[in-house]
Amino acid sequence: MPSKALRVGAFYLVVIGLWALVARAEVWSPFLFPAPQGVWRALVRNVESGLLLEALQFSMLRLVVGYGISIAIGLALGFVIASWRYADETLGGVVLGLQSLPSITWLPMAVLWFGLSERAIIFVVLMGSTFSVAISARAGIRALPPLLVRAAGTLGATRWQLYRYVVLPGMIPAMVQGMKQGWSFAWRSLMAGELLFVSLGLGHLLNVGRDLNDINMVFAIMLVIVAVGVAVDRLIFGRAEAWVRERWGYAAG
Repeated sequence: MPSKALRVGAFYLVVIGLWALVARAEVWSPFLFPAPQGVWRALVRNVESGLLLEALQFSMLRLVVGYGISIAIGLALGFVIASWRYADETLGGVVLGLQSLPSITWLPMAVLWFGLSERAIIFVVLMGSTFSVAISARAGIRALPPLLVRAAGTLGATRWQLYRYVVLPGMIPAMVQGMKQGWSFAWRSLMAGELLFVSLGLGHLLNVGRDLNDINMVFAIMLVIVAVGVAVDRLIFGRAEAWVRERWGYAAG
């Protein structure tokens, strides 16, 4: 059997080949559906100019800030909802409802509150991922076997020790999945915010490509956005999930 790298490489070669055939057949106008070589030239042009790397840097900085705040708020919300029945009956429903809102719906409010600014984009990222993290934290705590909690109490564990040695380790499998989902929501929210805010970022480059009627540039930036998403999933969350499987003996989530 061929190695995994060869199988994956062969798959993408076939995809690019089919893409090139469709582009050459001109099923759609070249102004609407580019050829792979045109997209590659647009990608190289933006890399050589330094524009793409600078935009990626700005986007990742916004993401780290917004996503980091969402983790802190989401964990706090999850703990409160899971630990207090009244909060679960009231605030829990609100969190669940807000989590179902598409991220882009927060943008008009962000613009009204903060104007067209960096804070508006970070707010959209924050609201896009916070509730997913909160729901996962709640689920992780609620999934803990009650016997473990009672055993810790019987052994004289304080409330701090209970959370430190029982609750936090026990909720990690659910939290890995929740943080992964929160990251995907945050990444999509960021792109939506940058599309409408005139400041350097990957979403803004997409908008520039549209304004210039440069479909090659639009495809190139879209491929970069996908590549970043896949890289983060494999390098960070993929390794975290593998660690959870090894440490806990079952698949996360």
